Amino acid sequence: MAMTGVLRPGHAQIRVLDLEEGVRHYRDVMGLVETGRDAQGRVYLKCWDERDHNSVILRQAESAGLDFFGFKVLDKETLDKLDADLQAYGLKTERIPAGEMLETGERVRFLLPSGHFIELYSEKTTVGNGCGLVNPAPWSQESERGIGPVRLDHALLYGPNVAEVQKIFTDVLGFFLVERVLNPEGNANLAIWLSCSHKVHDIAFAEYPEPGKLHHCSFLMETWEEVLRAGDIMSMNKVPVDIGPTRHGVTRGCTIYAWDPSGNRFETFMGGYQPYPDYKEPLTWTFDNFGQGLDYPQRKLHETFMTVVS
Repeated sequence: MAMTGVLRPGHAQIRVLDLEEGVRHYRDVMGLVETGRDAQGRVYLKCWDERDHNSVILRQAESAGLDFFGFKVLDKETLDKLDADLQAYGLKTERIPAGEMLETGERVRFLLPSGHFIELYSEKTTVGNGCGLVNPAPWSQESERGIGPVRLDHALLYGPNVAEVQKIFTDVLGFFLVERVLNPEGNANLAIWLSCSHKVHDIAFAEYPEPGKLHHCSFLMETWEEVLRAGDIMSMNKVPVDIGPTRHGVTRGCTIYAWDPSGNRFETFMGGYQPYPDYKEPLTWTFDNFGQGLDYPQRKLHETFMTVVS
């Protein structure tokens, strides 16, 4: 299908308690490529198969969590239009000048009713994936270090007002609802999975009383065997694992959830089906079956999944 408007997840700025410890985790254990450091002290990284300069930015802070999550849009005209559309909807936007983040163009930032800052941008310096553009190799040597995910795939964010967040993403930003979990009463969505592309989700939200919470950032693996290998590497490096290896009912993806040294959950993820925008009816999970939606083999609603956030 034609890719217009919002294209895909582009970056996440993650707060860590110890910067160098965080860098060691994301660079040496996860296998991301360090691409720069700025005057603010932030460290920039990318997954090996990402062509843009950065997708993960680490900032040292007194509390862990997510500063913002960014999406790349088609072009400058799209960025300007979405900025105007967000303002017309009633959201306040902020223009952040090009260069405030390394190798990144002007960004439009706004605050969701869930307490999360979302950014849109259209320009980021292309650095390539090490495979070349003519007669390219299928993988680069960078892919062999650590877990070696292909890309930053999505995020799950916890906060209040999920119904209003859904309206913003579907009515203003052009996403569509792929799956949902109903609340115990069955009269509202407890969690939603949204896509702007052919992927099973590009971002997800779950209802939670505290605003602005990060559940996890997810990194794409190419095969189930690579997810299992990621689990081996986690164990070798004493990375605390939360859930998995297992398969989701929701999205059909295969997964391991674990925590970085600061307590930010991350996911190594593969699979999932490919929905299209003409799929008018989202897949629905009732709350009494949410355990199967989370952990399909065990049919278990893990307590940490509902309560541990950063």
